[in-house]
Amino acid sequence: MDFWPVTSTLGPSLAGALWLALLVDRSLGEPPARWHPVVWMGHYLGWMGQRIAPQRTQAGEGADITRFVRGALAWSLGAIVITMLAWWLQRWLLSWHAVVAMVLLGLLLKPLLAWRMLRDEVQAVETALQTSLESGRAQLARLVSRDVSTLDAHQVRESAIESLAENLNDSLVAPLFWFALLGLPGAALYRYANTADAMWGYRGLREGRDWTWAGKWAARADDVLSWIPARLTALLLALVRGGLSWRILRAQAPRTPSPNSGWPMAAMALALDVRLGKPGVYVLHESGRAPQAGDTLRAVQLGERVVLLLALLLGAALLFVGENRA
Repeated sequence: MDFWPVTSTLGPSLAGALWLALLVDRSLGEPPARWHPVVWMGHYLGWMGQRIAPQRTQAGEGADITRFVRGALAWSLGAIVITMLAWWLQRWLLSWHAVVAMVLLGLLLKPLLAWRMLRDEVQAVETALQTSLESGRAQLARLVSRDVSTLDAHQVRESAIESLAENLNDSLVAPLFWFALLGLPGAALYRYANTADAMWGYRGLREGRDWTWAGKWAARADDVLSWIPARLTALLLALVRGGLSWRILRAQAPRTPSPNSGWPMAAMALALDVRLGKPGVYVLHESGRAPQAGDTLRAVQLGERVVLLLALLLGAALLFVGENRA
């Protein structure tokens, strides 16, 4: 099965689709929820999650292989359907005129990335903080799943900047990386895996359901698919900032429980020279200062530079591969 038939004629169309998706994202943002494929993924995962994760008052103890297998099968079913649908759409579109294929592929790719929404939500946290701490906390709660009720202003900014760094990978770098590698099926599979991890990948109880084993496959699948992109995101942040020590970054990144999220977060902390962390869990760049109001804007600006650099690099790679497969 030829997932990614890059040729000398299709290379420019594929690169153009990537650039068009980013342009549409910047200009228009997200499509309505009823037309959003990630929302559809969430509906399936929510429906199936009710059937694989038991309702409990406390997390179970010991291995639950039955729940693990059910979770793996439910995840795999969704992954197969989504990947095959994306493959069929891509194959069909690439049989059309190159310009038409470029436009339609770009429009289909757009919902699988979300930089503008992330940027606006993070900036909204800082704007809300200027009104009151409570407003800042309420706005932050739209971005993160942690308890925000006890956070001070510095910690609210820490969480917002961390969310920007982590989701810069999850919502932009990773889907575009997999698009460049495997086309629309790659981007769709990644967004499905990342959404499944966000909904199922918990160690214990969430909303009265025990995800310890039911969500383990989803969590590990996201870890695998995010491994290279997370490090690529950190590298891109280092390049756009300049002067970051890769040795120090490698020492900081493993401090988070996640094998991947620490990379972009540590790179952002070092780039801004601020301390980031989650109380009682980890601290990144502990010698840095507490984030100030201007640091949120600086983080957004670094993200914008990463978007531009990634678009140039992946677009050039697609053109190069197309020419060499002529």
